[in-house]
Amino acid sequence: MPADVHGVVTTYQQVASNPDAIRPLAAGALVVLDEIHHAGDDRAWGDAVRRAFEVATQRIALSGTPFRSDTRAIPFVRYVIDEARPDFEYGYADALADGRVVRPVYFPRINGFMEWVAPDGGVASASFDDALDKVGSAQRLRTALSLDGEWLPTVLLQANERLAVVRRSQPDAGGLVIATDQEHAQGIASILQYRCGAKATVAVSDDTRSSTRIARFTGSSDPWIVAVRMVSEGVDIPRLRVGVYATTTTTDLFFRQAVGRFVRWTRGVPRQKAYLFIPDDPRLRTWASQIADARRHSLRRPSEDGEGAGGLPDDGTALDRQRHEDDDARQLSMFAPLSAVVTGDAEESSVFHLDDEVLDRLDRADSADAVTGDGALDLALPPLPGGPGPARYGAAGGSEVANPREHRLELRARNQRLAQEIVRSTGLSHAQVNGELNRLVGLRRIDEATVDQLGRRARHAEKWLSKV
Repeated sequence: MPADVHGVVTTYQQVASNPDAIRPLAAGALVVLDEIHHAGDDRAWGDAVRRAFEVATQRIALSGTPFRSDTRAIPFVRYVIDEARPDFEYGYADALADGRVVRPVYFPRINGFMEWVAPDGGVASASFDDALDKVGSAQRLRTALSLDGEWLPTVLLQANERLAVVRRSQPDAGGLVIATDQEHAQGIASILQYRCGAKATVAVSDDTRSSTRIARFTGSSDPWIVAVRMVSEGVDIPRLRVGVYATTTTTDLFFRQAVGRFVRWTRGVPRQKAYLFIPDDPRLRTWASQIADARRHSLRRPSEDGEGAGGLPDDGTALDRQRHEDDDARQLSMFAPLSAVVTGDAEESSVFHLDDEVLDRLDRADSADAVTGDGALDLALPPLPGGPGPARYGAAGGSEVANPREHRLELRARNQRLAQEIVRSTGLSHAQVNGELNRLVGLRRIDEATVDQLGRRARHAEKWLSKV
């Protein structure tokens, strides 16, 4: 690498393809492993990550959801009696207690009464208060979320009304509906438009344009986005304040990652409560109450009753791998929802309550920061060698310059253009011209050049051209 390049960014997939190419770069280096639980998604990935990074001087392994459904060990994680033990733990409850890190999330739980045709042809009915087995619970939830019933439109109306209230104090606040599949997402968008009067962006994993739509929604003030396996971990839309959990996926991991879309604290926005409307399904009710609890990966085998280690229900290892979670419901050839209606008022709960006095105190502190600049990051950087004067990479307002990588590429292109002009003006070969320019700045090869060397090389080329 060029001497002024301090590191590289790669992916677990790239590491798995050739760990021995990464290993020399990691020797003596600091390695940051983001979402380290994914390094165990495939046995080859885990082996490759260990091979590539075991020689590092220091490793920082990060995870927001450090648990898996299988017994495959997460690389570089310490296990004590089969349970993963972090060196440092900072959870949702800690962040809420600190203030101005995450938002308090409230969960309006919506009950209902559902009727459906069961696989055996019989008619079944139940509310979310009724105790059902796994198959019956899946059928009840699928019925509630059906586009043909009244439960889902009623919940969408309530959520849209809540968003309208939130937008009075935060005009660009947005809402997210997590749908089951592409057809379901399109139907929800139609309900929002024709029954709620709210236009919605649709982003589904099967559509190649979805990433562009998410980026456009992030920077807009549009009210709603409906997503299927797209707005997951790694997607950051800080203005999301209201959500509707309208998917049949009920695992703890999926639910936690969904909640994570709504927790980002935004400077200068008052009273940042977030709301995730959920069916009052017992599994979702449990996950909502346990959001602040720490989950850790265990190497113990799942028990035969289908529960994961430690008596916790089995989870998938990534948000986009939940599409096959409800195999029982997927095979219900005779299953058909008949009706679904909301019953009672929404019961609203929070896993960590912040009363009005606390929220007022945070608002005052946030406003003081906005006036004094306390806590703001100074993005001013020193002048770029061989380039323009003082720069502010990514600074808001005013002109921006390229980031260091882009600046390097611009200098490379500038050197190439100047060399071509010298060739045309002198009749020398490319090899002769490039060889002489490299000699003047002490280079063997252009791809080893630092930014400073590229800048000096370009100035030598301009001086050469001025004399021919």
